[in-house]
Amino acid sequence: MDNTSSLKKYNKTKKACYLGFVTQAIVANFVPLLFLTFRRAYGVSFSKLALISVVFYVTQLVVDFACVKIVDKLGYRVCIVTSEVASALGLAGLAFVPELFSDPLVGILVCVVVYAIGSGLIEVLCSPIIEACPFENKANMMSLLHSFYCWGAVGTILFSTLFFALFGTEHWRILTCVWAAIPLYNVINFATCPIEPIVEDGSGMTMTELFKTGRFWIFIILMIAAGASEISMAQWASAFAESSLGVSKTVGDLAGPCGFAIFMGISRVIYGKFGEKTDLTAYMIFSGILCFGSYLLTAVAKIPVMGLVGCMACGFSVGIMWPGSISISSKLLPKGGTALFALLALAGDVGGTVGPALVGNVSQAAGDNVSAGILSGIGFPVTLVICVLIIRRMNRKKA
Repeated sequence: MDNTSSLKKYNKTKKACYLGFVTQAIVANFVPLLFLTFRRAYGVSFSKLALISVVFYVTQLVVDFACVKIVDKLGYRVCIVTSEVASALGLAGLAFVPELFSDPLVGILVCVVVYAIGSGLIEVLCSPIIEACPFENKANMMSLLHSFYCWGAVGTILFSTLFFALFGTEHWRILTCVWAAIPLYNVINFATCPIEPIVEDGSGMTMTELFKTGRFWIFIILMIAAGASEISMAQWASAFAESSLGVSKTVGDLAGPCGFAIFMGISRVIYGKFGEKTDLTAYMIFSGILCFGSYLLTAVAKIPVMGLVGCMACGFSVGIMWPGSISISSKLLPKGGTALFALLALAGDVGGTVGPALVGNVSQAAGDNVSAGILSGIGFPVTLVICVLIIRRMNRKKA
């Protein structure tokens, strides 16, 4: 059997992982679209609605850490199938579980915890599953894989907006069940696709061994910077467009977070298709510099269109950061195993939590000036570039 034929059986694995990232995009982006609907239907205050995002990301952080211990014991297939089941149950549960509690918010948060468990498992497991497949140009494949989160986010926002425009927000429970069908279908894919071990049984590094490895900490800082660079702009793009640039919320949502996600996806697809002849570390440095310039342009732009250009350019610049950081780390620590991928996901989520919080706090301290908050984020891409330069220097010394 030639190499091309032997690789065909892994196409189902790719499809499953692609839909896994689409699932993650759905659970991360759909419920925030329902905040005002929950407020009207259940009388939940804005301050309590904020708990939904907090619980979601805290649960993901806990799952990231737990994966270090449980995945190798239970096996990748059991855990990744569980991720899709949990995502489907959490989403579908939103249609009826809140009604079972005297305080509907409790029911909503129960569902959030369930689908956040699924999202956290997807985040940790899909990357090493693809990494373990015998594909050439792993960095390209990783970038293409992560692009499906972007397309999932764009699809979730656009399709949900269209559904609500056609049928009204009062039918949101139907749409929730429609979205739940995607992870439910993907259970079949993950249950039947080939899944190879990332390292031989018992040969992966332990968490203690990783902690004692100097370069591991560079990779952790790299992932924190990548997560902060991406999520800070993604979460504040809509508020920035509406408050600082004076555009409507509809324009702000479409040109802000939607435009950001589209350009991030384009960046990942381009590298996934044409990056095999490109030095990944050099591309990461270029992306970090572009990201720095994008944050600066977005923060200081006085003309609305230039601020939106900066936001979209930032989406393009951060496209390679998360998957590129994973590829660099797994290549230079090939025995890192599940523990490495789980801790990298944890670090990325830490960056995605700390970064937006910094932007928000600086914005408030500056008198609700979101531009000032955005400007405070320029340190994240600078940190990423410094980390990549250190990695390049370590590689030259090793050579």
